[in-house]
Amino acid sequence: MYVEIGCRVLLGTVLLAAAVGKVSGRDAYREFTRSVRDMGFRPAGPLAAAVVAAEFTAVVLLAVFPLAGFLASGALLLAFTAAIVANLRRGGGTCRCFGRTAAPLGRHHVWRNAFLVACAVAGALAPAGAVRPGEAVLAGTAALAVGVLVVMLDELRYLFGVASRT
Repeated sequence: MYVEIGCRVLLGTVLLAAAVGKVSGRDAYREFTRSVRDMGFRPAGPLAAAVVAAEFTAVVLLAVFPLAGFLASGALLLAFTAAIVANLRRGGGTCRCFGRTAAPLGRHHVWRNAFLVACAVAGALAPAGAVRPGEAVLAGTAALAVGVLVVMLDELRYLFGVASRT
């Protein structure tokens, strides 16, 4: 049960940060839409809107209907991963995954998404059981911390000098 709680919080944190970052202002949304177009996806406007709506929907589902939330999160992250891989094969591009900044696409984005897909699978398959409040808070807090680190991956890579390597 604590695995499920942790996975819900982790995925919810990451997807909520991604959606909010993309709609945090007119410029952020415009730049996200431009990055969708630059990645070769058309029509960029409706696709960008669908991505943001899907991210918000997955967050709500994780909170209300966990299994549906894990399935939606996993499917969304697999689609993102496929888009990243396709762009890496074409020579790269940039990611506005969290709306705020543009980071060069790299294999680390694929690995990040593989980790998140694994979390969606683990959460969906986690056994149900009794929950003790203290342990639930610990699982949620740890997952929140990991979620923040995932959201800050590109900034952390830059900080530690690995931003130029993929």
